Amino acid sequence: MLLAAEGIDVVGLDPAGASLDVARGKPGAGRVRWLHGDATTLPPLQVDLATMTGNVAQVFLTDDDWAATLGGVHAALLPGGRLAFETRDPARRSWERWTRERTHRRSDVAGFGVVETWTDLVDVSLPLVTFRGTFVLADGRVLRSDSTLRFREHDELAASLETAGYVVEQVHDAPDRPGLEWVFVARAVERG
Repeated sequence: MLLAAEGIDVVGLDPAGASLDVARGKPGAGRVRWLHGDATTLPPLQVDLATMTGNVAQVFLTDDDWAATLGGVHAALLPGGRLAFETRDPARRSWERWTRERTHRRSDVAGFGVVETWTDLVDVSLPLVTFRGTFVLADGRVLRSDSTLRFREHDELAASLETAGYVVEQVHDAPDRPGLEWVFVARAVERG
């Protein structure tokens, strides 16, 4: 929404309707065009930049789903447009720190009360890692959410991007987690 506040045309896409509802409720959300779906269901778009934030690139567990997503994004990019995404470096084994002791937080949410959260590792069957997020709400309700991420190696990501019609321009550390995550920036090229 920061880009939209600067007058840039922004489209937000998410397959989770509840996530879109939360996004639409944030300040400045009215400046964004919100779409329910994924990169394979996009209407005709021509954009300069597509981003995947919050390790979204890791939710595509199969090669086919990842390739379809890269293809859908490529179709929406103008020639020379860029895709930027972050992903965890599997060599850093971040899942080893996904324990209640290391992730437990208490947050006072305005108008809602204190919420406790933590993460527990459920399974490591590389390249897939499954974890559970637990949320204890102010009224005592406990919500749990299981998620699985795929940890792809640097060379695997670069090869998949090339196959999908991109040229990798940059790979650097995530500024908020140096040494733990890569940020890929790839340029869309004409496909033969």
